[in-house]
Amino acid sequence: MRFQDRTVFVTGAGSGIGRATAKRCADEGATVVVTDVDVEGGEETVAEVEDSDRPGSAVLYELDVTDAAAFEDTVDAAAAEHGLDAIVNNAGVGQANCAMEELSLEDRDRILGINGKGVWNGCRAAIPHLKKQGSGSIVNVASLAGVIGQPFAAAYAFTKGGVTKFTKSLAGELGRHGVRANAVCPGFTDTPLVRGGLESRDDPEAAREKLESLYALDRIGQPEEIADAIRFLAGEESSFVTGHELVVDGGYSSG
Repeated sequence: MRFQDRTVFVTGAGSGIGRATAKRCADEGATVVVTDVDVEGGEETVAEVEDSDRPGSAVLYELDVTDAAAFEDTVDAAAAEHGLDAIVNNAGVGQANCAMEELSLEDRDRILGINGKGVWNGCRAAIPHLKKQGSGSIVNVASLAGVIGQPFAAAYAFTKGGVTKFTKSLAGELGRHGVRANAVCPGFTDTPLVRGGLESRDDPEAAREKLESLYALDRIGQPEEIADAIRFLAGEESSFVTGHELVVDGGYSSG
């Protein structure tokens, strides 16, 4: 098993891509540290891992990723109890479509705080542990919007673009310490966040069909498909991959 005797720390693991990542890593024997500000969602993820035939296990910590001190305390506690081999900074929020100048400063700061500072805080908390042991993997979940932009979601694209370049910078800093850093850049994925956005439209079914028509595979992604990419970068199969932006977009960016 790829993650036997290994611990993977996942933020935003109470739903969507984070939950799928926790389950995929547990499939391979990992101890998964499930973290989320949504405790109920986190408990459901832990239950789905524990109430199955998966060889791995899961433990829950409540965590607001925008709180740097709490992030450091949580990583320290989890590492002391379970070890730390990989961190997946997945927690994030989307943005309602609007012109850049119409986005409230409050919403801007919320998006920057979770999507930007949250990733920074996670890396800052984990890096001392990974450097000390001379090994480890950081996987930051960005977005296709961080690679090609996303009109009428400027704050979201701003944060996700920052995550990709931040990750490359970390890769250059950490490689000589045996630590890798990579970003996964998903296209639209069938998560509660995306479904909520589609359901807010006047005709959700038509909106979904229009969205799916933009993809070469004629559909949007499933959380498990993004989780497979994250699991690859978190594990030793990608031991010579660092500083990479792995686009997982069903051919959207192929033209």
